[in-house]
Amino acid sequence: MGQKIVIIGGVACGPKAAARARRRDPEAEITIVERSEYPSYASCGLPYYVAGVVPEIDQLLTTSFGTVRDVPYFHDVKNIRVLTRTEAVAIDREQKSVKIKSLESGEEDSLPYDKLVLATGARPKKLPVPGIDLENVWNLWTLPDATLMREVIEEGEADRICIIGAGLIGLEAAEALVNQAVETTMIDFMPQVLYGFLDPEMAELVANALRSENIVLGLGEGVKALEGEDGKVTKVVTDKREIEVDGVILAVGAAPSVELARECGLEFGETGAVKVDACLRTSDPNILAGGDCVENVHIVTGKKVWVPLGSTANIHGRLIGDNLTGGESTYPGIVGTGIMRTLGTSAGATGLSETVARDMGYDTVSAVAPYNDKSHYYPGGKNVTIKVVGDRSTGKLLGVQVVGPGDVARIVDASAAALRFGSTLEDLGDMDFAYAPPFGTPIEPLGNTANIARNKREGLAEAIGPLELRDLLATSTDFLLIDVRTQGELEVRPPIDDPRARHIDVSVLRSQLPSLPKDKLVLVVCQLGQRAYDVQCALKGAGFREAKFLEAGLNVFARMQG
Repeated sequence: MGQKIVIIGGVACGPKAAARARRRDPEAEITIVERSEYPSYASCGLPYYVAGVVPEIDQLLTTSFGTVRDVPYFHDVKNIRVLTRTEAVAIDREQKSVKIKSLESGEEDSLPYDKLVLATGARPKKLPVPGIDLENVWNLWTLPDATLMREVIEEGEADRICIIGAGLIGLEAAEALVNQAVETTMIDFMPQVLYGFLDPEMAELVANALRSENIVLGLGEGVKALEGEDGKVTKVVTDKREIEVDGVILAVGAAPSVELARECGLEFGETGAVKVDACLRTSDPNILAGGDCVENVHIVTGKKVWVPLGSTANIHGRLIGDNLTGGESTYPGIVGTGIMRTLGTSAGATGLSETVARDMGYDTVSAVAPYNDKSHYYPGGKNVTIKVVGDRSTGKLLGVQVVGPGDVARIVDASAAALRFGSTLEDLGDMDFAYAPPFGTPIEPLGNTANIARNKREGLAEAIGPLELRDLLATSTDFLLIDVRTQGELEVRPPIDDPRARHIDVSVLRSQLPSLPKDKLVLVVCQLGQRAYDVQCALKGAGFREAKFLEAGLNVFARMQG
């Protein structure tokens, strides 16, 4: 027989590593140890099963060609031994063996190894409040979680559900509940949805998409306790109110599952996850690790980060399979790319948000702009709003965020590639993107947004964002707001109702410059921002003391108002 390879953990990274190792070494003796009864499944599809978009749970267990990835499949097709309902309880690094325990019978055994893989993943965080162990309090984390939730909802036993946590999982769960006609409340102690993933103005677009579907949002609201009757949850008590519920979904984050690694003395990184080198080897050269239990290098910053993603876990698995069988494949790191969809609105981001970049000490320059994902005259176009973040001193691209019902993924993926290879704002503006009217615009929206940021960096454009305008309108500051849209546009979207606002059609504005005050702040607005920018340049050239335009235009400003 060949070398003995033991892999602790199924689902994504572990089975991928096993399959890759088998292709490279037909003689290896490969064993996967998995606590659950499912060796491998599409965990990212769980919300879509709850929503009914995926009709049968078995669809999450199948390969792309329809075969269920169960124990017989791994044995018969892959020649890989899988021990399900089996827990790895200890690792003896000196003897190179893993102590295992059957969760069915309680019997213990040991597995010798030449190479060991830790693919133990992550676990959901538990909210430290009373009542958290009541019935109908779920983590949307495993197949049994999703199966139970859908059964309870379809049986009419959970018509009112509160989601605690407005992150990626929480928002995907919200879509699932709305699809099942469940009255949904979402609360989070942070002041916005998708905190850390999106900047506030982009997050506000997502929040208003949720509100438009009658989801009640409680942001900046902390949970104090869960209360119940007869063992079932009936109420969520926050620092602001009490919410009557039939069920609760906990989506308050995750932590790496690293107990085995800690107990056997492996080194840990600064993030609290297992420390690995570029080849995904731990501090023990005979033990490799990947997926959600390890930290990665963030390519943009060079710092260590812990970002649990199924895509990363699969890439890790492939590289581990190489390196188990004589390879020297290396992993450069991540740029922090993620994407989600909720209720017809997609949100994607890669790199650093402006909030995070500033916290890390970057002097940032950014731009926000709305577009159609097709040429404006081609039917079927959908809106996307793009934010590009760069380093003001160097012009280096730091991050991109995209929100909207349009083709978000294409823009995010192009941005991730640009970040991977250290592109600048100028690179994005000059990049040779594909163009035809059914697919986009002559100047790619991503490149155009980068060009706006370049203009701001070079001092050609001076702008305020939609949230800044909202705050400014709420003050008593003396300024002049000029709406340069046409009369027809005003009939579609009324002007801002404020005594400081005036309408002057852009076609006649230049002739009226002498009548405008040069000694106060002049804010120029239009539908998308482009005409307002042109006017801002004209005002600046005419000697106005302070002239700015509304970045992203009334298109985005109006959507942020709900």
